[in-house]
Amino acid sequence: MSDLLQFVLAGLSLGSIYALICLGFVVVYRATGVVNFAQGGLVVLGAYFTYQLAAVWHVPFLLAMLLAAAGMAGLGLLIERLVLRRMVGQPVFASILITLGLLFVLEQVCTTLWGYDLLVLGDPWGVRTVQVGGVIAKVSDLWTLGASTMALLGFFAMFRYSTVGVAMRAAASDPEAALASGVSPQLVQGIAWAIAGVLAVLAGVFIASGSRGVDLTVSIVALRAFPAAILGGLDSPEGAVIGGLTVGLAEVMSAAYITPNAPWLGANVHAVIPYVLMIIVLLVKPYGLFGTAEVRRA
Repeated sequence: MSDLLQFVLAGLSLGSIYALICLGFVVVYRATGVVNFAQGGLVVLGAYFTYQLAAVWHVPFLLAMLLAAAGMAGLGLLIERLVLRRMVGQPVFASILITLGLLFVLEQVCTTLWGYDLLVLGDPWGVRTVQVGGVIAKVSDLWTLGASTMALLGFFAMFRYSTVGVAMRAAASDPEAALASGVSPQLVQGIAWAIAGVLAVLAGVFIASGSRGVDLTVSIVALRAFPAAILGGLDSPEGAVIGGLTVGLAEVMSAAYITPNAPWLGANVHAVIPYVLMIIVLLVKPYGLFGTAEVRRA
């Protein structure tokens, strides 16, 4: 039982990271209608930026995260203003391809500045463990769960109660009415990209914390959250959280129980499980568990 609870804790920790990344996908998609494949590049760049501040320049870790979040928010605004805004009115497919190109550009920036070696993030919790009710838990997992929960609650509070959040919801539900009410679509899209940048820093730091370290494969881990976003529904913040937690739990549980008991499936079957879940859900609900079905009138 203690092993099961330990796996559940690890799955929830991974799932909360996926939820942060999924929200990055969702907030940009709701504002622009574009699937933002550059989110993986923002995640890895945010992790490297935090490493540079905390481990190289010896900025206190919390302050380093805040500065990295501010920097990545600015980068998100810059990407939207200089690149994506020029694609307004153009085919959505072209904008999606641009975000895919941005992913490779951001990865190349990371390797140019920091190389390919694994770098120690310098987070304060490291590889320590604690015993909670007979369950041995990684301190990094506890920090990840706590900080991710606070970030997610803050996001939903902002989205529901703040002026910016109301404007974003209005623009997502009825762009024409929002524009007639004085809500600027350009402002909403810029804010969405800035929020995606902040969420990317949090996710990148938690992926690279503990014994994991920072390298280019952080972006690969980040893109494993994409099936979770599709599973929950690309236009649903609630679906992003539920999809992220579901995929995180499924991935850890499959690695713990399926891989040892069914070696004929391969050593990396846990990496395929999120896509299997995505396919099953889409066969039943093509817009995801909480996605909004598109209604077309002839």
